[in-house]
Amino acid sequence: MLYAIISQDVDDSLEKRMLARPAHIKRLEVLKNQGRLILAGPHPAIDTNEPGSTGFTGSLVVAEFDSLEVAKVWANADPYIKSGAYASVFVKPFKKVLP
Repeated sequence: MLYAIISQDVDDSLEKRMLARPAHIKRLEVLKNQGRLILAGPHPAIDTNEPGSTGFTGSLVVAEFDSLEVAKVWANADPYIKSGAYASVFVKPFKKVLP
């Protein structure tokens, strides 16, 4: 089943994100290579794809996992949590309708 992993950043998270980004991306690449990643990306803090020093306010990952519990375990092991970039992470079942 698909799950949406919705993360909210702490204030001024950019430096913490940058330090943990290589490990964060590596984990997403594993899901991608397994054919389980639907989409992933950050929420810019301002209305542009390149927010510069304004940074990001959170992230969204939609991926396939065996269960809600497995998705939560994966989400809670994110390097952005360990770096202190994320203030909270929510995992919800997701039903893809379109496209």
